[in-house]
Amino acid sequence: MCCGGRDGDCRPLGFLLGLPFAFLACLISLVGIIVWIVGLLLTCICPCCLCVTVIVELALELIKAPIHVIEWFTAQIPC
Repeated sequence: MCCGGRDGDCRPLGFLLGLPFAFLACLISLVGIIVWIVGLLLTCICPCCLCVTVIVELALELIKAPIHVIEWFTAQIPC
């Protein structure tokens, strides 16, 4: 994850600077997991609720937050 994936360049400084923010994003991700589990149960009970499906999709994005944060930081730092 240290490497940006583009042109094979590695950006360890961006990775290291992004770690504290990725940790905060992990905490947000834990909230996303709880919301996802509750929303999934509500969707199973009443599948006709469209708003619950939207909340589950939002929770999935919260779960992916640490990965997005690290990718963003490695893309922003040029060295």
